[in-house]
Amino acid sequence: MSIPFRHRVTIMLLMLSSLWGCATHSSAPDSLPDHPRTDFRVLTNIAYTPEEWPQTLYADLYLPDTNGKRATVLLVHGGGWERRSRKDMAWIARELASRGFAVMNVDYRFAPEYTFPAQLHDVQMAMRWLHTHGSEYRLDRSAISAFGFSSGAHLVALMALVASSDSPLNAPYGGNQTCPTAVVAGGIPSDLEAFESGRLIRQFLGGEQQEIPDIYRQASPVTHVTPSAPPFFLFHGGMDMLVPFAQAQRLQQALSASGVDNELYRMHLRGHLTSFLTAGSAVDKAADFLRRHSRSSADGS
Repeated sequence: MSIPFRHRVTIMLLMLSSLWGCATHSSAPDSLPDHPRTDFRVLTNIAYTPEEWPQTLYADLYLPDTNGKRATVLLVHGGGWERRSRKDMAWIARELASRGFAVMNVDYRFAPEYTFPAQLHDVQMAMRWLHTHGSEYRLDRSAISAFGFSSGAHLVALMALVASSDSPLNAPYGGNQTCPTAVVAGGIPSDLEAFESGRLIRQFLGGEQQEIPDIYRQASPVTHVTPSAPPFFLFHGGMDMLVPFAQAQRLQQALSASGVDNELYRMHLRGHLTSFLTAGSAVDKAADFLRRHSRSSADGS
């Protein structure tokens, strides 16, 4: 007997909703009280790159209706370094803005037309824009965090870890201003050497691993971890076949070995895409994490 379409849709929705509670959260402190929701406005299509940049890049800036300086989040989308746009992250931007964060949701250049480190330079420039224009939008320049998913997670993590080390990737656009207060990374490819020479990584880095092994290592966030790294909140699908869960574990282990504050939120029964589509609970935990570390930074603690 066939099941009517409307009943099949209902069953699918129930199955998806049942996933929300399936997660394991390691190194998790007590939650903060819920932040009161607030209204916000959005400034769209802001060009954040200099006139001489190889490609003009745009961002949307979400500004909550709050008093005083605004803790801020740089938001970076996924897409294998080759596609998608900031529209994918709009729902997360709205969630964070409604909780009182200013959010800069950005686009970046794509492979294969532009290869590494072009994309890193783009997000470094976005962080510099936030510092340069902080007073104009009442942004708290001592509390600028970064949040990315998939390739976006790779970029914000690499930016943070490079900025908190003596890596040559700090030249010419990195440095102290590009080190976020805290990092949220979902579905992160943290060790590109483990993927050998898959198409996405090959076109992103510009060649096979055996041809350019130093580039593969240099582009891997896990190789840049030092005790000076900012706190990290990682979330990842436990059944992710595109970016295995071991990638998040590897980065967490490196962070813990260096004494860096970190949390790992494992989303059971999720793959790569579903860990993003059903990331509501992870975003809740991430927002709590960012509030805690933004407050600590503002207090000077």
